[in-house]
Amino acid sequence: MLLSVLLQAAGSVDYTSAIIALGIALTVIGAGLGISKIASTAMESMARQPEVAPDLRMSMIIAAALDEGVALFAIVVSGFIL
Repeated sequence: MLLSVLLQAAGSVDYTSAIIALGIALTVIGAGLGISKIASTAMESMARQPEVAPDLRMSMIIAAALDEGVALFAIVVSGFIL
């Protein structure tokens, strides 16, 4: 309902493009939430055990890069579908 109202207000009724754009938006939001969860958990762990901070930092960077890579892959695939 809300999607159709927004599309009619924009003057476009191409539902396929709107659904793909919504999928891209959800992918970006999910990646942001995933990276923020990784960072908050790593910071909490570093605060509890400061001696393992370098190992946790490297693991955090690798996990964030993998999360971002999956999100980028989903955006590229959605762009090809579009």
